[in-house]
Amino acid sequence: MNLNLNKLAEKPFIGLVELMRLAHAGVDISPLGQMLIEKKTNDTPEDANALMDLATVLQLRGNRELALETQALAIKMERTYVLPVENPTLRVLALLSAGDLMANTPIEFLIENSSIELTQFYVTDDLFTVAGALNEDLPEHDVLFVAIAESEENLPLLKQLEPILKSWSKPVLNKPERITKMSRDAACQLLANVSGIVMPETVRYNAENLNSTTFDYPLIIRPVDSHAGHDLEKIESSNSLTDYVTRQKFQEFFIARFVDYRNDDGFFRKYRVILISGEPFLCHLAISKNWMIHYLNAGMAEDATKRDEEARAMENFDETFAKKHAAAFKTIYERTGLDYLGIDCSETPEGELLIFEIDSCMIVHAIDSVDLFPYKPAYMGKLFAAFQKLLQESK
Repeated sequence: MNLNLNKLAEKPFIGLVELMRLAHAGVDISPLGQMLIEKKTNDTPEDANALMDLATVLQLRGNRELALETQALAIKMERTYVLPVENPTLRVLALLSAGDLMANTPIEFLIENSSIELTQFYVTDDLFTVAGALNEDLPEHDVLFVAIAESEENLPLLKQLEPILKSWSKPVLNKPERITKMSRDAACQLLANVSGIVMPETVRYNAENLNSTTFDYPLIIRPVDSHAGHDLEKIESSNSLTDYVTRQKFQEFFIARFVDYRNDDGFFRKYRVILISGEPFLCHLAISKNWMIHYLNAGMAEDATKRDEEARAMENFDETFAKKHAAAFKTIYERTGLDYLGIDCSETPEGELLIFEIDSCMIVHAIDSVDLFPYKPAYMGKLFAAFQKLLQESK
């Protein structure tokens, strides 16, 4: 990859896309972090930009605690971070919360190389007056997009924004009252008893009442607010459950029954589908012998056969998977009411849509190697175009 970290560090604001592209390609971005530290000198808005970029570098390098401390310093200096474009055709304001890379919809990837100017504004508790109004004006915009993801920490912010944005003077996409229904237990209730959909009931337990509850095994368990498979395990017995809870530092967990979704060839397949105004797009297909699939651990880059299958799935998606589950996707869109929604899913042996998770913050990107994944740019371009059309037509 041809790059000049010194030139990159000179940019007023780098943003998530460029930094993640470098990290994804295996570039050592630690020297860039040092350059950003040296860039911060006078506590100016430019220095806030450098701090925010530094926080992203630290997160991408796995230093989450220091990253969040750095991010908090940046937000204290400045709430607003702009990715400008020349002659913008649309100004989008995205409302974000403080937090790691799972705390917000990564909207930057969806508008990359477009004529849309993105302003990211961080919402914190002190933004609201005692009466519930905003104590400062939001930046100018044509469309407002709520990028704050559902989580225990973000729920108060979403609740505070709900009455304010109901009467907002500009179009609002992904309204906060709809995002709040994306918790794992609420989402399965939202989609309960829908023909063609299997989403096992997810129940929230605290560590104390787990030991006094009788379960049918196998089941899957994870801490509340965990993502990307962190501390997610398949449990086969009560002894294993007790051992799991003992090993964890968390006190609250989500539990659901395990569904064996292997195909006849012994492989598990997980589809990441994005609904944009209800229209489904496949952003990846991960194939693995392991039931707990994530794209990065599925060995897609190392296996040409898997990539060939993913390429066919993308090329034929509209006439196969999307067509087969069209009624299910339509119901999901109608019940969630979200303009932009991610679905991690598969199929049961009976051919029903098996849903693992729905939420508004799933990452969608076009940073995979074109040499290894030559089929992705064109299809991801369709997805990005649909999202940008959503924004433009909302104006």
